[in-house]
Amino acid sequence: MLNQLFLNAPTAMLLIDPINDQVLAVNQLAEKTFGLNERDLRQKKVTQLFQSCIDKLHLFTQQVLTQGSAWSSDLSIDIEHKTIYLGINATQLECNILLSCEDNHITFKRHFNAIIESNYQSGFFHWNKDETIFEQIERQNQLLLTAVGDGIYGVDSQGKTTFVNAAAEQILGWTKPELMGKKIHDIIHHSHLNGSHYEVHTCPIYEAFNDGAVHSVDNEVFWSKTNKPIPVEYTSTPLTEEGSLIGAVVIFRDITERKRTQDKLLTALKEVDALKQRLEMENAYLLEEINADFNHQYMIGKSIKIKHMMNQIELVAPTNANVLIVGESGTGKELIARSIHEASQRKIRPLIRVNCAAIPSELFESEFFGHVKGAFSGAITDRIGRFELADGATLFLDEVGEIPLQLQGKLLRVLQEQQFERVGESKTRHVDVRVIAATNRDLKKLVEKNKFREDLYFRLNVFPIKSPPLRERIDDLPLLVKHFIDKICLQLNQSTPKVPLSQMQYLQDYAWPGNIRELENIIERQVILSKSNKLSFDFLGRETNIESRTVSRNLNTNVISAIQHKQLEKSNLEQALRDCNGKIYGEDGAAALLGLKPTTLSSKLKKYAINRLVFV
Repeated sequence: MLNQLFLNAPTAMLLIDPINDQVLAVNQLAEKTFGLNERDLRQKKVTQLFQSCIDKLHLFTQQVLTQGSAWSSDLSIDIEHKTIYLGINATQLECNILLSCEDNHITFKRHFNAIIESNYQSGFFHWNKDETIFEQIERQNQLLLTAVGDGIYGVDSQGKTTFVNAAAEQILGWTKPELMGKKIHDIIHHSHLNGSHYEVHTCPIYEAFNDGAVHSVDNEVFWSKTNKPIPVEYTSTPLTEEGSLIGAVVIFRDITERKRTQDKLLTALKEVDALKQRLEMENAYLLEEINADFNHQYMIGKSIKIKHMMNQIELVAPTNANVLIVGESGTGKELIARSIHEASQRKIRPLIRVNCAAIPSELFESEFFGHVKGAFSGAITDRIGRFELADGATLFLDEVGEIPLQLQGKLLRVLQEQQFERVGESKTRHVDVRVIAATNRDLKKLVEKNKFREDLYFRLNVFPIKSPPLRERIDDLPLLVKHFIDKICLQLNQSTPKVPLSQMQYLQDYAWPGNIRELENIIERQVILSKSNKLSFDFLGRETNIESRTVSRNLNTNVISAIQHKQLEKSNLEQALRDCNGKIYGEDGAAALLGLKPTTLSSKLKKYAINRLVFV
């Protein structure tokens, strides 16, 4: 008997298991309402039936499980490309939920027709149709309208308020007498959140009683009596009488808490993304250190100048003082910076390195301080800058003399105040960063030429360290040669060759314009070319003699040979690259210094097999 009552109930009935997302039982009207037979309905998940409003379904089922029963008009189903909004009464049955579903449109129409018929039978022939219908709705459903937590109000075809429930008064702050008979759009829906005017003809509420369709809006604002914007979601359902649209009923909900939760979630997600980006970048720096081809704990050499430099590193490393490392290209300035970092209390974080000579001038600020999405063309996501990445660690500014003058003031502020703003953002961020700078240029001369700020120079030059060129530490050559031979042979998986004393003499007599970087390159080349267990460097002697003879001959005669001319040209090109730190293009490039076109200079470098990177 109970089963027959369920199957033949006057409304569509669904018994669902909300935990396992299953349909347990359906009646005949449910098959008709959902357009599926019993077998197909029971095979579908509940979320599949309400797939266009899963979030609202979850909230509704949670309300039922918490309160034991609930009612909703927010849930909808899609049948034959048409959205049908349902009025659902739900009751908890142990761990399951019984849903009683009715088409909102049919329910409203049936109810209004009944009221019209009742009035007709009572003899009210000259009543005001629009207002009387809404008054009857309010009178006969006052308990329902008062009980629900959602705000409900009605409007006639002119947009005038016909009824307001208590929840709407509480949410909006307006009383019923203040709204009745007035155009409610002008009172609570007149503007968008950004303050721009909300045109009536674009309002979905008005569209409902113009086009006869149900309109649901998820993210708009109503304005309270105190002119405070209230985030709301609402559904506007049209009302008809004998086929004519006479107004609409609006059911709305204050979603302030939901918006606040969403904002917190978005903020948390942004923080997670930023942390993920930072960890990925830090991981890249850590991998770089792991794969580095030198030991940070010591430097190779026993000469007086190396011992003096190591003593300076030991003194300054435990402090937070800024350090300026000065020296020619290829002398190992980065190794000194890493040694300072590894001997400091900041060594638990990676050393963050910035090659200032490799950054385009227009990207310096973004590279140093980061940017927010949309700050400029190409800024498609937020990006962490090097200073923020180096928070609590050490920032190594290699080739600091290449920083554009217009950015030096901002860099000085970070060094002084330890705070900055990302590009495109007004939020001030605070960091704890120690800066180690390095340069192969004379910063004092740059200051004199107004190409480098004097105050920035003094801020960086708190503790200067000079990186000696290889020609001033010739005593360290045997140790350096052995170190590079062992390293290169290990990489090439070759047996370790020897260097005879006679060949070592060639190394000691050579001027080493490219310093340790040039030494490593020459040793690698000779290890590859070697066909015995001994390395030869006598070609360095020939180059030294050629240079000496060239200078000697130039003193005795004004005429030079073609070979001498080529040698002079090659030496001149190398010297130009050396003076310009390997830079070809620009006003301070080697091409401008030589009075040549950059393309011409590039051709000559290729002709003489000169690698400009040796001089960087």
